[in-house]
Amino acid sequence: MDSNNSDLITWQMLLRKTPEILKNLPTMVKGLKMGNITDPTLPVGLGLCWENAVDSNPNGLAFLYEDSRFTYHEFNMWANQVSHYFISKGIQKGDVVALMIENRPELMLCVIGLTKIGAASAMINTQQNNEVLIHSLNLVKPKHVIVGSELVDIITAAKGDLDIEDGGYYCIADQDTSRDPGEVPEGYLNLITEIKSCATYNPDTTHNIFINDPCFYIYTSGTTGMPKAGIFKHGRWMKSFGGLSVSTVKLKPGDILYCSLPLYHASGLIVCWGSALAGQAGLAIRRKFSASNFWSDVRRYNANAFGYIGELCRYLMTQPERPDDRLNPIKIMLGNGLRPAVWKQFKERYDIDTVYEFYGASDGNIGFINMLNFDNTVGFTVSPYAIVEYDKDTDQPVKGPHGFLKKLGKGEAGLLLAEISDKTPLDGYTDEEKTKKVIMTDVFKKGDRWFNTGDMIRDIGFNHAQFVDRLGDTYRWKGENVSTTEVENLIANYPKIDEVVAYGVEIPDTNGRAGMASITPNVKIEDFDFKHFYSYLKSSMPQYAVPVFIRIKTTMDTTGTFKYKKSDLKNEAYDITQTDEPIYAILPGDDTFIPVTEKLREEIDGGHYRF
Repeated sequence: MDSNNSDLITWQMLLRKTPEILKNLPTMVKGLKMGNITDPTLPVGLGLCWENAVDSNPNGLAFLYEDSRFTYHEFNMWANQVSHYFISKGIQKGDVVALMIENRPELMLCVIGLTKIGAASAMINTQQNNEVLIHSLNLVKPKHVIVGSELVDIITAAKGDLDIEDGGYYCIADQDTSRDPGEVPEGYLNLITEIKSCATYNPDTTHNIFINDPCFYIYTSGTTGMPKAGIFKHGRWMKSFGGLSVSTVKLKPGDILYCSLPLYHASGLIVCWGSALAGQAGLAIRRKFSASNFWSDVRRYNANAFGYIGELCRYLMTQPERPDDRLNPIKIMLGNGLRPAVWKQFKERYDIDTVYEFYGASDGNIGFINMLNFDNTVGFTVSPYAIVEYDKDTDQPVKGPHGFLKKLGKGEAGLLLAEISDKTPLDGYTDEEKTKKVIMTDVFKKGDRWFNTGDMIRDIGFNHAQFVDRLGDTYRWKGENVSTTEVENLIANYPKIDEVVAYGVEIPDTNGRAGMASITPNVKIEDFDFKHFYSYLKSSMPQYAVPVFIRIKTTMDTTGTFKYKKSDLKNEAYDITQTDEPIYAILPGDDTFIPVTEKLREEIDGGHYRF
């Protein structure tokens, strides 16, 4: 298809959307204005947005979970008790409280209660443990830790390495604590019992929060090292709330958005909950995603919207087709990572009207939104950005004759850069050195500053883009960013391994890249205990970071500067026809790695296993 035809089709699509655009224009303008607040003295933020929703729809459902239902008014009173309790304990604006609770209303209770004070909630990934967990907690120096009893053993094991005073540990029983506070282990205060006598009115502190105050710490693996804590300020909340939730999704009171995504991630916490909150709608929460229960949950809650990542949609598509697939109340789905090959099939199979795909990162300063509901695009952005030529062989952007980077035209895939300015600031990480690493200077002119997203994007015209790929030493698997450096460091601690190189490889018809590690054992292969090794991996890192494939190498290939050559390893992946070196795989449900044979490789490629 030539460029002119592509433009003509895009123009036709835009013309068809014109009546809808005009109808929704006032709401779009309102949301975009809300998302572009720059006055540092104007009270804003999550707490204020929440209280406005309570005032607008006090008797509407705010949260639904299993058999429990909470209205905005009653949940607000409960959250206010959390606020007043921690104010009495000396928590102030800017203090950090770490939360490690699985998806349930009590997690949201703590988030709302703390944000009204101006305290920042450190949203700990519930899959973290041991060294990774200790690092994540110590990184943000929390005053307190609040843990769900379902995860309390993990925190208890880490206590000796955490710099938190006695009396700083709280626990919430794993049950409906709005009816019964339950019991918690020794060494922890029962938060629900502690707040029981506290006031239920809104604290004054909600109106003393501004765009530059921190709202959350959301963790990302980044490109190197252990997890980084990205600072998510209230100004960023307003941008997402206004630009995505108000302008685009446009839910209303009585609507229900179903969320089975983890609420410690931006997709669940900011995109899904923010969209429900913007419409004074309800958020139906599931503890963990279940493909087999997904549609029964949707019908149970009568949800007309749901949040997704690409992996979730792929799992749903692999479920056996049912006669009632199209008989569901869903009209809107919002999320990121929906592959073009699945996009139309998914909409047709489940009779979905609208896909609000977006692109963004909790540690970045740019977001694209598919506001006009086109297929196969992350939409457009009002933020200044550039797509530049990138050489994958050298892992570097390409410079022109004058030393500046080269912008690409429509249809070409390149590295996405976002301009850093007063209007589009970069909040960055707790570690200033790590923030500096994602900032590029003198890109197009002397003195300019740009955020390096590490992502390949294609311009498809009219300021719309398609996501292409993720670069660097990070790959994405199970909806999570996995740092190869972090994986390598943890595997290197295993006593029977001398060297390790980690990378991501593609499995056909899956989202992201599965982990693979090439290792050089210091024992004979017949003496290497793969079952014990797998057990070690599971205990050392989150399940999504555990490599699916292991390749045995006698020596590692390096460059002249002693960097590991990953390109050939990535290309050969787990294809045993391209190497004489043994390759092993951990299959779903197994407890040890097994040799990859030609037959097994064909079965993996053919989708016989659900990774």
